[in-house]
Amino acid sequence: MKTKSSKEVSRVKPRVNVITLGCSKNIHDSEVLMGQLRGNQMDVVHEAQKLNKDDIIVINTCGFIDNAKQESIDTILQYSELKDQGKVGKVIVTGCLSERYKPELEAEIKNVDSFFGTNDLQNLLSSIGADYKHELVGERLLTTPSHFSYFKIAEGCNRPCSFCAIPLMRGKHVSKPIDDLVKEAKYLAKNGTKELILIAQDLTYYGLDLYSKRNLADLLRNLSDVDGIEWIRLQYAYPSGFPMDILDVMNERSNICNYLDMPLQHISDNMLSSMRRGITRQKTIDLVNSIRDKVPDIALRTTLICGYPGETEKDFEEMKEWVSESRFDRLGCFTYSHEEKTHAHLLNDDVPEEVKQQRVEDIMNIQQEISFDINQDKVGKTYKVLIDKKEGNYLTGRTEFDSPEVDNEVLIDARISYATPGTFVQVKIDRAEDFDLYGQIVKI
Repeated sequence: MKTKSSKEVSRVKPRVNVITLGCSKNIHDSEVLMGQLRGNQMDVVHEAQKLNKDDIIVINTCGFIDNAKQESIDTILQYSELKDQGKVGKVIVTGCLSERYKPELEAEIKNVDSFFGTNDLQNLLSSIGADYKHELVGERLLTTPSHFSYFKIAEGCNRPCSFCAIPLMRGKHVSKPIDDLVKEAKYLAKNGTKELILIAQDLTYYGLDLYSKRNLADLLRNLSDVDGIEWIRLQYAYPSGFPMDILDVMNERSNICNYLDMPLQHISDNMLSSMRRGITRQKTIDLVNSIRDKVPDIALRTTLICGYPGETEKDFEEMKEWVSESRFDRLGCFTYSHEEKTHAHLLNDDVPEEVKQQRVEDIMNIQQEISFDINQDKVGKTYKVLIDKKEGNYLTGRTEFDSPEVDNEVLIDARISYATPGTFVQVKIDRAEDFDLYGQIVKI
């Protein structure tokens, strides 16, 4: 009687193919999941195009706004159909959409094997024959290039913003201890990560639950001391109660980027009050001025919402004027999405969709001109650039003033000069467009 070889036995566990939708926080969560699966000696891939009939598909969904929810639903349906056709084995759904709409999804899409929420990692692992390994602190399987990593310092949110469903999907704010984060940063640095992009629903709330004070400044100092980390970037800072001491650390430490992503959402007092942002127009303006006074060459990124319930033409004109005057280095703009169970859902979604879209376009046209002017000022100057990738004839990189995917890129003709992705080079800018810079590598 033949017995199976160890090699044959090792093939019994099917491959897990993880599909990630949504924001950088979901990317982080998928990487943690994949690290756990790898720690269980399971074969795991991220968004593999070639499918195996025994594959377990894990879809990490987004449930933030209408477009993201629809993309998640379409993806679930796509893989459910492939399961019916015998082209994949199981389909498992996790993440924000599943957390928020699990009963509805289970009723409507019956051939999904399991639905899990945002805090169900241990149960998800158990469902596919894996154990949660507590010793794997920081051991993630990166889906980004290894030289940068999204670095989640907290989960959930305690803010009362009227338009936001994040607390419904992610729960209350929970900070990770500094010691655990430093251990994770050291692990990443040892494996080639040079840039940490700090993310949370609200970075500025960090530490209140653990240390009874806003403790982001202390965390930054500790992370800044980790050997091999050359850039630390801050994303998603809330304006109300902003801890100014983080700017002192930014000035003290050369590896903390002069960059801050602070979604402001609007400037009209009417809108800010209805949005429950806890800040006024004047306090917003004063905060932006104070930040720029303290770190004069900081790059400020913000995001705005157009078409919030009750937004009048006067409210919008006020926002346009403010955007023109404020001259943010980076700016994104979105149409309002009427989300169930949020405070704003009680309001009448009275701004027509075409008006919302036009207002976004108007804001982005203003920002395009601002970005062009700011970029022209960079021509002739030399910047430290992190090379992300090579595409065609160009190397693509970023300055400390730019985050991946959402901000400007620096393009370098690879036929003239070359650098390995993941390395830092000095680049002299010789041409600039609205959202891109062009330059050549120089030796200093």
